[in-house]
Amino acid sequence: MLQKPITLLRITGFFDGMSLLILLAIAMPLKYAGGVDIAVTIAGSIHGVIFMAYVLAIAYAALRVKWNIKWSLAGLVVAVIPFGNFVYDRKLKVAEATYGMK
Repeated sequence: MLQKPITLLRITGFFDGMSLLILLAIAMPLKYAGGVDIAVTIAGSIHGVIFMAYVLAIAYAALRVKWNIKWSLAGLVVAVIPFGNFVYDRKLKVAEATYGMK
């Protein structure tokens, strides 16, 4: 069963935000302070796949909901800011009630 577009975006956004935090807060210190280079390779690869799913979820939501382009651009910007996805998620939760699936 396919999720509502904004719900799918919120779910993938959560995973994108968490994977970014894991990459920055765990994998990078392991690499640079502990010499464990593989940590960034693994976490970075996982984050890359999740990020691609997140971008597809943004495109899917934009097409299905037919919302303003600002929502999509904001989603892309917050993806590179630590904790940005979680702030954006609060806005999406409100938007989810406003926009219906089309």
